[in-house]
Amino acid sequence: MNNRGFFPAILFGFMTILVLILTTSLVISLILSFSSLTEKSVHWFIITIAFLAMFTGGLIAGGRAKEKGLLVGAITALMFSLLTFLIQFLGFDVSFSNEQYLFHGLYILTGAIGGIVGVNLSSE
Repeated sequence: MNNRGFFPAILFGFMTILVLILTTSLVISLILSFSSLTEKSVHWFIITIAFLAMFTGGLIAGGRAKEKGLLVGAITALMFSLLTFLIQFLGFDVSFSNEQYLFHGLYILTGAIGGIVGVNLSSE
């Protein structure tokens, strides 16, 4: 695979993750603002959406790359994890907790699985 198809596929998958996460965050914040729900009550829903976003981003990146789905999906989710770490560390001066390292490791694994599925679903 040439680099021309590799990096745009990763970028497209990363942008998909960002759009899904930001849209969902907006909807959940509006629901939390205008209802009696608490953050604890939607905790597992937010985690589920995050995993679905990683899978979808990896799926789209793998489908656009058409090969090396494991690598493309993992790099796509890794970019999101790196962005999250940089915002948290540079913006809030807080490092990842052990729980966050676990979740982001699982995000990368989920993105890689999405990339594998995306390559296998893409038509030649």
